[in-house]
Amino acid sequence: MPRPLGELEDAVMSRVWKWNRPVTVREVLEDLQKERSIAYTTVMTVLDNLHQKGWVRREAEGRAYRYEAVSTRAAYAAALMNDAWSQSDNPAAALVAFFGMMSEEQRQSLSDAVRIVQGPETQEPTEPSESAERAERPERGEGAEENPASAQDPGGR
Repeated sequence: MPRPLGELEDAVMSRVWKWNRPVTVREVLEDLQKERSIAYTTVMTVLDNLHQKGWVRREAEGRAYRYEAVSTRAAYAAALMNDAWSQSDNPAAALVAFFGMMSEEQRQSLSDAVRIVQGPETQEPTEPSESAERAERPERGEGAEENPASAQDPGGR
């Protein structure tokens, strides 16, 4: 299970996930500078660390690299939820408490996800919600690999 991303790692990965294409340090830097003062070398170090942890792959382009996400934000969120749930001494109670915290929209997304996982033979003939349609449209690279950090040393960040 991956450890949660740090604040700056998450800010960088959010852009990589959102843009869904190979990005340069300069592109990430310029976008981050809209919100905060940050140095090129800091962004370069964060992307290098994310590469070493298996979150991004990189390809040389001249003297620089282009970085691309290995997994999706959805896979990352799922891995975090699974880890938290598996650490419970009473998984059923943890799920009940979690469901109780959900908004109506989140509960509908959960229902849609259960229908998708169960497959067409068990589904009732209903119109899927927008969240189900988004879940059924895989993002580039989704499903090709598990969360990249899951195979990493749990003590390494």
